[in-house]
Amino acid sequence: MATDYDAPRKTDDDLENDSIEELKARRNDKSTSNVDVDETEQAEGFELPGADLSGEELSVQVIPRQVDEFTCSKCFLVHHRSQLAKEVGGLPVCTECAA
Repeated sequence: MATDYDAPRKTDDDLENDSIEELKARRNDKSTSNVDVDETEQAEGFELPGADLSGEELSVQVIPRQVDEFTCSKCFLVHHRSQLAKEVGGLPVCTECAA
C-alpha cells in the first residue's frame, strides 16, 4: 500500500478530538459569529448600470498612435509592431487574435 508522506500526521489525541459531534459544534460556532452590516451603507459604493454619468468628466490623456504601432483589424486595439502576427487582406492582425 502506498504512503502519502505529504498528508498531515495525526496523533491519537487528535483522532479522539475529531468526533462528529465536536465537528458539528465547531461548524455551528462559526456560523453564529456574523457581523451586522448596514445594507444602505454597503450599497453606497456601487454604481448601478445605466446610472446618469453626465456630470462626470474624464481626466485621461489620449495619445495618438505612434509610428511603430498598428491597430489590429480584429480586436481594434493598438499594439506595438512586435505584436504583428500577419496581414489578412492587407489589414494587420495581432498575435493574440491570430492564435
